[in-house]
Amino acid sequence: QVQLVESGGGLVQAGGSLRLSCGVSGRTFSSYAMGWFRQAPGKEREFVADISWTGGSTYYADSVKGRFTISRDNDKNTVYLQMNSLKPEDTAVYYCAADKALIALRKGYGINYWGKGTLVTVSS
Repeated sequence: QVQLVESGGGLVQAGGSLRLSCGVSGRTFSSYAMGWFRQAPGKEREFVADISWTGGSTYYADSVKGRFTISRDNDKNTVYLQMNSLKPEDTAVYYCAADKALIALRKGYGINYWGKGTLVTVSS
């Protein structure tokens, strides 16, 4: 069983930065592609970014490209989301996700493991 625990959310002013972390239990972290999703109030959950098993490949939603950076540390079983130049429209609950198939993260369905989320609020 794989468990994901997000941290690092909070309240920040527009233009500010936050770094989210997602700790993953289990010994097979490096065999999972990882992703971040978010859900704003009243909206559907949407893809933010994903990263391949070794960290050699990353992919971003157009809305965050150039502002957010996903990374992972396989020695620490942790994936990160560095968020810069935050905007009020980035306000959402951010979820970490894991799957052995990168395509599942890219398509946003059939994902095996989810965290419970961490709230990011960006004030104007």
